[in-house]
Parts: sequence; structure tokens; C-alpha cells
Amino acid sequence: MASPDGITLTASQEPPAASTRPGADTTANPAMPSWLPILLGFLTAVGPVSTDIYLPAFPALERSLHAASGSAGMTLSAWMIGLAIGQISMGPLSDRFGRRIPMLLGMLVYTIGSVGCAMSTSLWEMCGFRLLAAIAASASIVIPSACVRDLSSGNAAAKLMSKLILIQGVVPILAPMLGGMALDYISWRAIFWVSAGYGGICVLLLLRIFPETLRPEARRELRPLSLLHRYTGIARDRSFITNGMIWGFSGFLSFTYLTAAPTVFEHIFGFTPAHYGMLFGLFAVCMIGASQINGALVGRVSAGRLLGIALAIAIVGAIALLVVVMLGEQYPSPETHQIRKIMLLPIVGCMMITLGTTGIIGPNAMVGALSNQPQYAGSASAFAGTLQYALGSLASTAIGLLPSDTPAPMAALMLFAALMMGFFAVFRPHLPPEIEEAMEHANTAH
Repeated sequence: MASPDGITLTASQEPPAASTRPGADTTANPAMPSWLPILLGFLTAVGPVSTDIYLPAFPALERSLHAASGSAGMTLSAWMIGLAIGQISMGPLSDRFGRRIPMLLGMLVYTIGSVGCAMSTSLWEMCGFRLLAAIAASASIVIPSACVRDLSSGNAAAKLMSKLILIQGVVPILAPMLGGMALDYISWRAIFWVSAGYGGICVLLLLRIFPETLRPEARRELRPLSLLHRYTGIARDRSFITNGMIWGFSGFLSFTYLTAAPTVFEHIFGFTPAHYGMLFGLFAVCMIGASQINGALVGRVSAGRLLGIALAIAIVGAIALLVVVMLGEQYPSPETHQIRKIMLLPIVGCMMITLGTTGIIGPNAMVGALSNQPQYAGSASAFAGTLQYALGSLASTAIGLLPSDTPAPMAALMLFAALMMGFFAVFRPHLPPEIEEAMEHANTAH
């Protein structure tokens, strides 16, 4: 079993059982208590909840802060930048100081950042608090996975990791729907007060019952130069950088949609926040459904071939989306000067096809990225995550700067992302059969 810094743990190194009752000394690496997976899932959900729940509120947020239409995407960009910074830094910090303290401090700062967002009086002030909250929230994204590796191995670890991934998949469906329905009764600021309350509950749970899962003797020195050398070596691996950039541009595609869709569907097509939340859930179901199809096909079809097929579908879907949008632009409605409502269903259909492929592209690109990194799988995974969030922040920034009265920028950037994934796929090295087979088993388990 690989630790976050790539060190392999054997069964003999698994932690001994210890009491895990609230208040007990659990520094000696407790056995897995039955309630811990639920708590880890609750902590892991902080990231996707904070990313998605306020998306339907973009138009209301812009009106309240007297900001230009489409500029709310800058707050999502700030969030992505924060996650990119935190993703690559929280792992090493938790290896040095243990799991509990970094997560506790992270949730405390996240709570403060959420309060700041709720009280913001300008868009730039909110961007600053979102950046702060994101860096801190990264602890809840990275560290729970490390806790799983601390306490379990083999099939047990795979099953628990699958539960955490399921939470990360289901929450994006529910969060915007709940946020959109709530906006019928409360202001967008209340959403951030709820987020602050969520963070406060996490702080209390971490203080009262969360056990330290990393033994003191297993903690590692924090050496920045050593980490820099490691990440430089990973970046020089052709398999990592090509697949990692495919993974990154899948994030660019997804965050283009996340940033632009609230304005496109609420401003242009007249959706209510609640209706947009339901549409968001439909897209999320497509992505999760594709990932389940991927899991069923792994072992029958090679990871490389699955990736190639999904990329081809993504490119075709993105081209079709842009064509549909440009055709709609040729026939504006005389009353509203917006694209005809008849174009709504084709646009949604093309987006379902394009976004759905990310459920296949993501896991198979990660398989390739980690194929040559058995000793540093944790670091390589964090590096790939940082690439994704960094490119996602660029997408959010671009959407915020482009015109918001048409879906054309969204469609064009989604096509750009699909083409860039195809470009890097051309240079993706072919994996040896034995490596691909081993990585496919890991793909299936996760």
C-alpha cells in the first residue's frame, strides 16, 4: 500500500488496534472504528459542497455586489487557485505533523474564510476570502485519503476509498440542487453562513472524536528542496506529463462549464436557480454514469483504448456544441435578442455528451500518469490534481473576462480543452501490457 509520499507499507506495518472512544489517546494508530468512514466522508464532502452549492447564485451575487454579468466566475477561479496550492502542500504537511492537526487548522481557517465570503461587500474581497477558504479546505480533500492508507490496505482500502469517491460524486449532484432551491427563500449570503456552520461542525468533530492515524515514528521531515526535486523528476516523465495534461485539461473543460453554465442557463435561457440546480444534477449523473461504464469495461478494453474512444467522443461533442451555438446566434429572437429557445435541447444534449466523457477520461488518464510512478504515487497524484485545478482556474478566469450574453465562449473553450486533450494523447506513450494490466486493476478498485 502506497503512503502519500510514495513509501510502500507492508501488512506488518499496519497500525495495531487501539481504543478509539472519544477522548481516548489514539496517537498509537488505532484500528479502523466503524464510524470513522462516515466521518471521513463528511470531511471529504467539504470540497465539492463548497465548489458547487453557490453556483446557482452567480447572477444574484453579481447584482448584490454590483459586479458585471459573468464576473462571479472570478470567485470560482480564486477557489480553484487555492485548491491548486493546497492540493500540493497539504500532503507533505500531514506527513510531517500528522493528520489531525493540519485538518483541524484547515477546517478552522475554512470556517473563517466562509464567514468572510458571507460578509463580503465587493467581488475582489470575496475572491480573497474564497482563496483563503480553498487553501484551507484542501486539507479535507487530501488528508482523508491518507487516513485510509494509514489504517487499511488491499481490498479494505479499495472499498473505503470507493466510498469516499462515491461521496465526491454524489455531492456535486445534490449541492447545486439544494443551493438553487434555497435561493427561493434565502439570499446567497446565507449559503456561505451555512458553509461556515459546516466548517464549524467539522472543527468540533475533529476536536472531540477524530483519532490521529499517523504514528509519530512514521512521520517524515519536511524538506522543500527534496520535494522540489521529486516533483521535477515526476514532470520529466513523458507518461506522467502527457497523461497529466490530459487530466488537467479535463478539469479545464469541466470548470469552463461550471463557471459559464449559471449565466448561460439563468440569464440567457431564463432558468430559475432551482431549475438550474436540477440541470446541473443531470450533467453530474452523466459523468458518474460514464465512470461506472468505465469500471465495467476495464479489464475487457485497455485503458489506453478507452481513453482514446472517450477523447474522440469529447471532441465530436464539443464541435457539435459550438456548431449548434453558432447556428443559434444566426437567428436571434426579435423580442430578447437572445438565441432561440428551440436551441436549448440540442445544446443540453451536446453538453451531456461532452461532459459525460470526463467520467472515462479522468480515471484512465490518471492510470497512465501514475504508471511509471510506483514509488511516488501520492506525490504524482497530488501533482496531477494541482495541474487540474490550475488549468481549471485559467478556465474560470477566461470565462469571467469573455462576453456573458452568449454561450459561444463556453462552447469555444470546451472545444479548446477537448482538442488539447487530443493533442497530448498523440504523444502519450504506449504502456507495457503488464503495467497497464496492473493499473487497470487499481482503476477497477477505485
